[in-house]
Amino acid sequence: METEEKISQEELAKSKEMINILWKYYCSRIVGQKNLGISLLVSLIANGHILLESVPGLAKTTAAKVITDSVAGKFSRIQCTPDLLPSDIVGTQIYNQVNHSFETELGPIYANFVLLDEINRSSAKTQSAMLEAMQERQTTIGGTVYKMPDIFMVIATQNPIEQEGTYLLAEAQLDRFLLKEKLDYPSMEEELEVLNRIERDVFVNNKSVLDIKDIKYLQELAKKVYIDESIKKYIVNIINATRNVEEVVSKDLAKYVTMGASTRGAIAFMEASKAIALIRGRNYVIPDDVKALKYTVLRHRIELNFTAIADNISVENIIDEIIGAIKTP
Repeated sequence: METEEKISQEELAKSKEMINILWKYYCSRIVGQKNLGISLLVSLIANGHILLESVPGLAKTTAAKVITDSVAGKFSRIQCTPDLLPSDIVGTQIYNQVNHSFETELGPIYANFVLLDEINRSSAKTQSAMLEAMQERQTTIGGTVYKMPDIFMVIATQNPIEQEGTYLLAEAQLDRFLLKEKLDYPSMEEELEVLNRIERDVFVNNKSVLDIKDIKYLQELAKKVYIDESIKKYIVNIINATRNVEEVVSKDLAKYVTMGASTRGAIAFMEASKAIALIRGRNYVIPDDVKALKYTVLRHRIELNFTAIADNISVENIIDEIIGAIKTP
């Protein structure tokens, strides 16, 4: 039987140094929002996409730009509106009257980091245009396939408060996001620090500290992080519990759940837990790595009914009950 390739101590030390450089850069540009920083790092190393939810003005766009600046990547920002068309994102064919032929004009999606600002303001048709790009990492224009860059990360934001003129993301669209992070207001001390930094023009530095090829190195290294069979079974048990909540949580809570996580959720747990193990300086996954991701992996994959909203029951309440009921290996 062929043995898995192990990560050497030299590789682990190199990755730790790179991750520390990225983290210091993030903290120098963003005040607070530590959970957001970790989630962005996990998504970057696991080569996945992330959905950010918060009220406006909590540094979602800034954080996306910081990640791009740190590795000198190509950045695109797409402001989603109800009249946004799929061709505005992926591109289209334009007729050239000079040579009487159609020429392909690629859209802003062809970048290393794509910020879809207020994604829930775009129509379902436009949202679906992202599916092929996010999942297959390619798009098709006029019958020709165009590959996305090797490092391709979609950072989508949505506002949970202003629902007028918005479109709920379909389950298939939500499932394509590796993680979903919710942002809270900063503390008074953090908000004061933001004002002080702006006054001192601390945020103007956007010099890169790593290169795109360094991110590719971290992504390849994360694939080699060891995850034991018992932890894989632990992940499967958690995912299975989301589909059969009445067997693991009280009936009072189980009645609020209408749909559990898909197999893509189990894959997200495995890939993200490998990334967070690498971030924590290990070449193997432990159960705490899985638990650390419980909200970000599951909160957009467990669907609650309208009764849950009326009774002020959050998806995090359900997740806590599920994780607490599953035996840790």
